[in-house]
Amino acid sequence: MILPLFHHITKKLSNAKHRKNLQKSPIAHSLPHARMGLYDDLLLDGYYTTQLWIGTPPQKFSLIVDTGSTVTYVPCSTCEQCGNHEDPKFAPELSLTYEPMKCTMECNCDVENVFCTYERQYAEMSTSSGVLGGDLFSFGNDSGLDPQRAVFGCENVETGDLYTQHADGIMGLGRGDLSVVDQLVDKGVINDSFALCYGGMEVGGGAMVLGSISPPPDMVFTGSDPLRSPYYNVDLKEIHVAGKKLQLDPKIFNGKYGTVLDSGTTYAYLPEQAFSVFKDAIMKELHSLKRIHGPDPNYNDICFAGASSNVSELSRTFPKVELAFEKGQKILLSPENYLFRVSV
Repeated sequence: MILPLFHHITKKLSNAKHRKNLQKSPIAHSLPHARMGLYDDLLLDGYYTTQLWIGTPPQKFSLIVDTGSTVTYVPCSTCEQCGNHEDPKFAPELSLTYEPMKCTMECNCDVENVFCTYERQYAEMSTSSGVLGGDLFSFGNDSGLDPQRAVFGCENVETGDLYTQHADGIMGLGRGDLSVVDQLVDKGVINDSFALCYGGMEVGGGAMVLGSISPPPDMVFTGSDPLRSPYYNVDLKEIHVAGKKLQLDPKIFNGKYGTVLDSGTTYAYLPEQAFSVFKDAIMKELHSLKRIHGPDPNYNDICFAGASSNVSELSRTFPKVELAFEKGQKILLSPENYLFRVSV
């Protein structure tokens, strides 16, 4: 499954000042890019991570790639409430290049009005809070981009899933001044673009590129409107199941933020009415599978027994699904893209 997130796929996907400067610059296409590996997989952890090194000398961290977050953060050595994660906590006292951000009119400040702070809460009610600091980010041996100074969060408290997860923290790829992408673009060291490519259910891993690359010839592009919401949104119009268009009003996908692309969210979500029609269409195409109860009695999951556990064979049983966007562009979803394998 490929989920490209290019700032330049439309004229509105990022701050206009960046685009104008890059388009006029004769060296725009020669800027380097950071090519980084993706690790983990949805079946194992429910997320994908990349490895980022912070500080001098560098300290390694495994971070969830999250297009729905704008702040990159890692547990700090001073953390009062942090879980046991993959790597040791960041020790700012061991980095020769770390500097805490001093309190200004442009940031939230701690109780003593000395340092800038951040606080984030997520849909599942987990939270992260701490202080903001600046240090060198290194992107790995495969990166063509030299270490760059960036602002990030040094966690002092984390709760919920953030506390229990294996990954160290979050790499914020969303739109905003603190986003890794926006910071690198503002410095003029990469083009205004990035991409994620997932290996798939049975493969795991994948790749991420910060900066522009030549897209595959069969890449499907659609637009996103930054004025509409702080998230990467697309204009979803139709869903097709087994070649048949679902009878849905396109306005159903046009809620507050539109259809949001969020690499930090494990599942895809549809409005209740759309999901009901989608579910019925899938069920009509299934003839040999037995429906069973899901693993969690608190949810009315739609589960089946009898299908092959081999991802490549799922298309023999389950129908193909297509998503159609604003100008008729379609992206084909194989069964592994809308199913989730569980053990009961």
